[in-house]
Amino acid sequence: MATLRDIKQRIKGVKNTQQITKAMKMVAAAKLRRAQDAIINARPYAKKIQSLISDLTSDDDINSNPLFIQRQVKNVAIVVITADRGLCGAFNTNIIREANRFIDEEILKENLSYSLFCVGKKGKDFFTKRNFNVVDSFVGIFSSLDFSFAQRLSDRLITGYINGEFDKVIVIFNEFKSIIQQKVVVEQYLPILVDKNTNRNTKASLNYIYEPDRKSIFDFLIPKNLRAQLWRFLLESNAAEFAARMTAMDNATTNAKELIRTLNLKYNKERQASITKEILEIVSGANALKSSQ
Repeated sequence: MATLRDIKQRIKGVKNTQQITKAMKMVAAAKLRRAQDAIINARPYAKKIQSLISDLTSDDDINSNPLFIQRQVKNVAIVVITADRGLCGAFNTNIIREANRFIDEEILKENLSYSLFCVGKKGKDFFTKRNFNVVDSFVGIFSSLDFSFAQRLSDRLITGYINGEFDKVIVIFNEFKSIIQQKVVVEQYLPILVDKNTNRNTKASLNYIYEPDRKSIFDFLIPKNLRAQLWRFLLESNAAEFAARMTAMDNATTNAKELIRTLNLKYNKERQASITKEILEIVSGANALKSSQ
């Protein structure tokens, strides 16, 4: 049975933990506001540039441009975006579980090869320790997230795809929905997908004049579109991480408060029992003295 000193020490330890989780919740909330503003501002640009690519794409582009051609898939590049740190609930677990499922069901079952690109320390540690084919990893980029990283990674993926290093690029990340909801998304990055029916309907109803010409604008926008989409994935994951951490730390603070209340009740009961026992011992001793006289 725990002594009063043990219970008191445990209450003190839980209170210290509660202070830490409360502070982490406040830090995550402050960072979430900035991350949420960043993703809200980036979404319209990413959506619009993707719409422009769809409007500019012709059937000839789909059949001739290497970034649009659907070829036989032998090697798949998988970009897994996790966090660098834990204490954010099931944020990292959900991504890793989905990546595992995708590799097992979509890659290995089809006898395909894969190349894993891990963005974030948690994904890198998990897949490296289990001997997955990790060809590159990026750690610490979320501490100072910058568009230049999205540009470098996008160029690396485009170069590998054009050179035939891999035939398809898939990105797995957490999409920010709200503070209490993050959705795991598996999205094809390359080859670029275009809805031909939507494309034709749009061109039939709109008549654009291009300056200098359609192909020049098209070639200029393709890399910008791919960089913008990858930048959006990173911003989505960053905002989702802070939201998950804020929710997890809020739950931890609430649980700590409840645990402290339970321990205080236990401490008071044990203390009352100890006082009652001492009183009984005193009364019994007094009665014994009276009986001896």
